[in-house]
Amino acid sequence: MAIAISQEAFDAMVRENMEDLDMDPDEALADAVDALTLQGADLSGIIKRVPGEAAAAEVSPVMRVLDELKASASGRSEDDLDKLASLLDELRELCAGEGLENAAVAVRNGAVEALIGLCASAGIKQERLLASGLKALSSLLRDVGSTEKFRHGEGPQVVMGILKGGSESSDILEGGFRVVAAASAGNEVVKECFMDLKVDELILQIMVEKSNSNVQSLYDAIRVLLTPDDNRVVASQVYGYSRRFAEIGIAEVLVSALREKVAPSSLPSACAALKAIAVNDEICRSISENGGIDVLLHCIDEASEQKNKVIARSCCSLLSKLAGSDANKATIIQRGGFDKLLKLTSRFSEDPPVIQEVMSMVTILTLRSPENAARAIGAGYGTLAIQAMQKFVSSAQTQKQACLMIRNLVVRNPENRYVAQSPSTVVS
Repeated sequence: MAIAISQEAFDAMVRENMEDLDMDPDEALADAVDALTLQGADLSGIIKRVPGEAAAAEVSPVMRVLDELKASASGRSEDDLDKLASLLDELRELCAGEGLENAAVAVRNGAVEALIGLCASAGIKQERLLASGLKALSSLLRDVGSTEKFRHGEGPQVVMGILKGGSESSDILEGGFRVVAAASAGNEVVKECFMDLKVDELILQIMVEKSNSNVQSLYDAIRVLLTPDDNRVVASQVYGYSRRFAEIGIAEVLVSALREKVAPSSLPSACAALKAIAVNDEICRSISENGGIDVLLHCIDEASEQKNKVIARSCCSLLSKLAGSDANKATIIQRGGFDKLLKLTSRFSEDPPVIQEVMSMVTILTLRSPENAARAIGAGYGTLAIQAMQKFVSSAQTQKQACLMIRNLVVRNPENRYVAQSPSTVVS
């Protein structure tokens, strides 16, 4: 484990380099960083500064924002609330995306605890303040250290209370479920906390009763809660969580949302959420029985017409998961799946990732099925494999997926090994 070091200890080492070893400030700072790194010290969140330098805020703008937040947190007038919300928005911008170092500095200096307290004390009617606070908090939760601070600060309980009380506000829901997703990523214990607080039942209630079905972070939260991504855990509980989500009806509600409510921008996230729930044959068949395959094939048709490769890939990926059920394979083929998928490859003939998803889908549909392999060859998938390999020589994943598909096309159909390449061009 990395050696913990405080900001005070770091500053003292830099000062010692200057005073005892007569180094200039820049040299003293660089030497301290190098020496501590070699010793295995954890320097995340440490402000790399020369002690006593003026304009410390310029060195770490996140500290300036944090200081102003703490100074303004006691105010509750309208002007104070607007100022707080603006500061929270600024903190989020500093820490989101590539702002990993800023987030580490903020976490080390108590930002997680401060934002949990701020959100806990704010009223539900203070919608802008709460939404800004939640989104800022989600930008800080970037590793196990920050998510553990969130857990120990009773963050799951606070966020669940806000989501229950603010379910009429799409902004609060967006911010709240961003926190659920960020806090649960890579932390099995936080996932368990949210499940113990019945986050699955809350998600179902919001999706069924409210008109906020296009909150993308809600779908992201489902996906993260059901992803076994904590390397510290030998056996994750998420498989059981997926079954819980399915048992209370969230899979059916997601299918309904895909059919009627989900905005195009949120559709890939909704597909990923449903894919995370589809963990066994029973659930996959249930999704199909509720119209899931028909919905996905329709979405693939629309993605093909609109040339939306993000939606095309996400729908194909989910359809591949559902095809793990032998009963669903027959349904997909009966609904014209082979033709729809081949049409998709012609629309995205210059996009290897989409072609890879289609070939993966066909690989699953033809697994241990000579009849389906014969249909696939007749539809033109032998030609697709050959031409994709010729066209995308440098794409290792395309080459691999084409080989896997070819294997399933010929392993139980010796006659397919000698089928001449079709003169028709699938991938131009």
